[in-house]
Amino acid sequence: MSIERFAVLSLALGALLTIAGEASAQASFTPSYNAPYRAFESHEFGATLSFPSNTNFGLEGQYRFGRGKYDIGLRGGVVDSDGGSVVVLGVEGRLRVLDHTESDFPLDGAIVVGVGTADFDVWAIPSAGLSLGRRVVLEDFEFVAYGQPTLFLTTGTGSTDFDFGLGLGIDFKVGESLDLRTSAGTIDGPEGVSFSLVWVR
Repeated sequence: MSIERFAVLSLALGALLTIAGEASAQASFTPSYNAPYRAFESHEFGATLSFPSNTNFGLEGQYRFGRGKYDIGLRGGVVDSDGGSVVVLGVEGRLRVLDHTESDFPLDGAIVVGVGTADFDVWAIPSAGLSLGRRVVLEDFEFVAYGQPTLFLTTGTGSTDFDFGLGLGIDFKVGESLDLRTSAGTIDGPEGVSFSLVWVR
């Protein structure tokens, strides 16, 4: 493994473990972020279990499709807390804009934009970030380590807020058509982590 790959992996792992209790949200207000790569040929679908702060858990389904350098993801589910359950819905778009070079820039990048709502009361309009990371291929398995700085414009309950968050994630390929995706974030937004199982076609 090259020095650049080892450094990216070490930073992402360390940061993910350090801030596992502090996460910002993506389009559907759960702490789930996106790697800069499209992992599928035709489409993918799966489920995300998240643990935002001040809630019991969140459970979402997701479906993503695309073509060329862009793809679109649809996600929705519920976030349960002691005060009741909230329906969350989101749409995300991802466009690959950077390719790594061995001599100049060691990371790949994609623009990620999302819109979403929590119970049709609070809206993200939109969230926008730049996902930067690198795929690491080892003898027995491969994974992607990435970071996604994201700006959030949210409105609802009589106020509009502009926030900045940093998502960190590691996606593991655990089978021919199965990915395990983990992410967390920090700075602004709800605290928490998320875990996704995604079937890739």
